[in-house]
Amino acid sequence: MAVLSDGFAELKERLRTTWMAGDFGEIAKLNSQGGEDFIQRIDLKRGTKVLDVACGTGNQSIPAGRAGAEVIGLDIAPNLLEQARQRAAAEKLKIEFIEGDAEKLPYDAARFDVVLSMFGAMFAPRPEVVASELLRVCRRGGLIAMGNWTPAGFVGQMFKITARHVPPPPGLPSPLLWGDEKVVTERLGGKARLDMKKRELLFDYPFAPSETVAFFRKYFGPTQVTFARLDEAGQRALAADLTAHWSDNNQGDANHTVIKAEYLEVHATVV
Repeated sequence: MAVLSDGFAELKERLRTTWMAGDFGEIAKLNSQGGEDFIQRIDLKRGTKVLDVACGTGNQSIPAGRAGAEVIGLDIAPNLLEQARQRAAAEKLKIEFIEGDAEKLPYDAARFDVVLSMFGAMFAPRPEVVASELLRVCRRGGLIAMGNWTPAGFVGQMFKITARHVPPPPGLPSPLLWGDEKVVTERLGGKARLDMKKRELLFDYPFAPSETVAFFRKYFGPTQVTFARLDEAGQRALAADLTAHWSDNNQGDANHTVIKAEYLEVHATVV
C-alpha cells in the first residue's frame, strides 16, 4: 500500500481534480431516475437526518429532500456541489451542500439517521477508513445505504478496460471491491446487519454507442482524464475498446444506446 503512505496528499488532489474534470452534471441528468428509485426504497420519513456522502450534483440528495428529510450533501468537487445547490434552489429545497472528504466526515458520532452513498464513497482510496467513518456518524439503529458497481457488471468491466490502457496507481484498492458482497461483509458486517441485493441502473442514451463513448469522454471526469494520459494512438485504441463494450451490451439500436448496469445495493443497519 505504498501509494497510500507516500504522496497521499498528491493522490487526494489528483482524485479531486479527476472528479472536477468534464461536467458530471450532464451524466447525472440522464441517470437521475436511478437515484430516485434508490431513495424510494429507503422510505425516508419527514425530519430524518440524512448525510449523502460523495453526493455529486445531488441525484440522491434532491429526492431525499423532497421526501421531507433534513439532508446534508458532501463531496470533494466544488463544481458539482454548486450544481447541486442550484438544483435544490430551483425546487425550493433546504439542503446543505458542503465540500468534504468521505474519509474524514466533519460530524460528531451518531449524528445521522441515514448515511447514504451511491456510486460515490466507493471511489475513496482507503475503504477501511470510509467504512469506519460511515459507521461512526450513523446512529445505532440507523441505516447506511450504498449503491456500488459490481466487478462483473457493465461499469465494472468498463473500468477494467480503461485500467488496461492506463493502470491505476500501484497499491490502490479497486473501488469495485465495494460491489462484492463478501468484501462488504468484511468491512461493515461486524457492526451492522446487512441486507444486500444486486440491482440494475438503466443507461438510456439517445446516441449511438460510439457517440456515447464520446459523450463520456467529454463529460465524465475519470474517462476524460484517462484519455488525456494517452497519446493519439492510445486514445484511438481505448475509444475502440470502449465502443465495442458499449456496442456488445447495447439493448437499443444503432442510434439509441440502452444498457443495464449491475450494482450492489447495500442496506446496513448499525447495531
